[in-house]
Amino acid sequence: MNENKQIEDLKREVEELKSKLKENTKIRGEQQKSGMIKKASKGQLMSRVAFGYKLEDKRLVPAQNFREVEEIFEEFLKEKISLRKLAKKHNFSVNGLKKILTNFTYIGKIKFNNQIHEGHHKPIISSTLFNHVQNKLERLKIKK
Repeated sequence: MNENKQIEDLKREVEELKSKLKENTKIRGEQQKSGMIKKASKGQLMSRVAFGYKLEDKRLVPAQNFREVEEIFEEFLKEKISLRKLAKKHNFSVNGLKKILTNFTYIGKIKFNNQIHEGHHKPIISSTLFNHVQNKLERLKIKK
């Protein structure tokens, strides 16, 4: 009988530890997300460096190929070309191309947690060009 009580006590202890671990993991995740939101609100990069940029002294700066980004946006906007053909022309997957065409980084902004913040980097394209492309993507019902 004493052995059964010990087993029950151990089971209860294990459940308590699992519960504490779950709570600690949740708190740690919330702290991490909070820190990332704070970083994004300061205009700091939250993800990989976007095509057309490079990282220099922890800052985004236009890379040698930055003009290709503007070409991609203008070709998509002005030419009757499918995403597949445009992606192939610039050596991207269709999804990779969609990520470029919807990336706020190119207009000097940082998007994180569905919020857009002012970045501390130089835009590669104008907001007008970006917005026209977003409108065309929407018109064509292209999912982002």
